[in-house]
Amino acid sequence: MKTLIFGAGNLLCSDEGFGVHFIKYLEKHYRFRDDVELYDGGTLGIMVTHLLEEADRVFLVDVVAAAGEAGDVFRYEKDEFLLGKLPIKMSPHQIGIQEVLFLSDLRGRTPDQVSLFGIIPASYEAGVELSPTLAAKLPGLAEMVVAELQAAGHEIIKLA
Repeated sequence: MKTLIFGAGNLLCSDEGFGVHFIKYLEKHYRFRDDVELYDGGTLGIMVTHLLEEADRVFLVDVVAAAGEAGDVFRYEKDEFLLGKLPIKMSPHQIGIQEVLFLSDLRGRTPDQVSLFGIIPASYEAGVELSPTLAAKLPGLAEMVVAELQAAGHEIIKLA
């Protein structure tokens, strides 16, 4: 089973780049076998449709516009994407994941399992660093995703 962990976002707008920072965090702290692909999706949107379609399981990490406090993390599943239960635009770098998944679904190529971990940003100010609020969320979210992958049978090594 091939699993894709896809981090989306714009690194030049602080918290908007959370998904990309998440991928970098995983690369620094864990080693994955070839059955797990880490991908810095940046702001590519529709250009990466093929990556989503080639995976059996996809974890997306991005910022979301949702009710709550900065740093709150929400989990959404594929049905919520395709049934329009999420905001039309999750973040400023759209065309977004919803549109990509909808196109894949029309072509009959959507992975069976797609989960979005969306976090509410504290700042969209220009800058390449995360706000302290979101930076503090990286380790916990990483542990949650890694634990789920391990429960599914993926071998992952935590680095010192």
